[in-house]
Amino acid sequence: MAEDRIDLSFGSGKETCAAWFYRPTGEGPHPVVVMAHGFAGTRAARLGAYAERFRDAGIAALVFDYRYFGDSTGEPRQLISIKHQLEDWRAAIDFARTLDGVDPARVALWGSSFSGGHVVQLAAENPQISAVISQTPFADGPSTLKVAGLPVIWRLTVAGLKDLGRAIRGREPYRLPAVARPGEAAAMSQPGSLEGYTALFDEPGEFRNEYCARVGLVLGGYMPSRKASKVRCPLLVLTCAGDAVTPPPPARRMAERAPRGENIDYEARWGHFDIYVGELFERTIADQVGFLREHLAPVDAATAASI
Repeated sequence: MAEDRIDLSFGSGKETCAAWFYRPTGEGPHPVVVMAHGFAGTRAARLGAYAERFRDAGIAALVFDYRYFGDSTGEPRQLISIKHQLEDWRAAIDFARTLDGVDPARVALWGSSFSGGHVVQLAAENPQISAVISQTPFADGPSTLKVAGLPVIWRLTVAGLKDLGRAIRGREPYRLPAVARPGEAAAMSQPGSLEGYTALFDEPGEFRNEYCARVGLVLGGYMPSRKASKVRCPLLVLTCAGDAVTPPPPARRMAERAPRGENIDYEARWGHFDIYVGELFERTIADQVGFLREHLAPVDAATAASI
């Protein structure tokens, strides 16, 4: 229910990140899951649907927009900076631990697509994270670009260099669509991408379908799956067979590398975006709630002393 969602904000670097906080009913303290979206995404793209289910299961949720996106501050708009997004995540985790009714010792991370790689990277560096859900993740840059194909790599590289040149000269960024129809220039132009991404927004005006192209120059070097062996908490990786945006094999290997990792694979018509809606959403959210309930259960003093 809307009255159970609280509008908050927190600082990250010199910017302010907008957030929603979903507080469960009943006596706390409650575990909390920190959530943010994928490539060029904002919390308006159905993250509330996940947070509501977690809240109803007794798990608080903090859902935030990255700087440069959505209701958060920062210029230029639509800039995807891996460094800054990871900084925003760290700030969100610290902020979540201070919220009223939250148990600071039971913090989970939830990421999807591009942020599905971020959460693994973050958990590898932070042993205090209790559990991680990585949904259809961007696990390995080279593998993802290989699936996209050479023409797409070429277009993204040329556009990235053009945007970088503009940034050096202090000019307005060169932006590309995040999603488009097959054959059109965009970060994601696989069949169903445009329809699937836009379907995540209740209002068409909520989706700003563009991003600063310079991030295309660094995507191939981002390989969060290499950090999976350092993730000590339980890790649930959700993949969709036939996903042509974030290929499942690197994600499955990421789960295998993690000492406490597991992978669940689902069938999906379009692969990448079906997981957010309809029957597949219902199946996957049930698995996610079960995973969090199991691994975020309170630990009594005697058990904690024996760990």
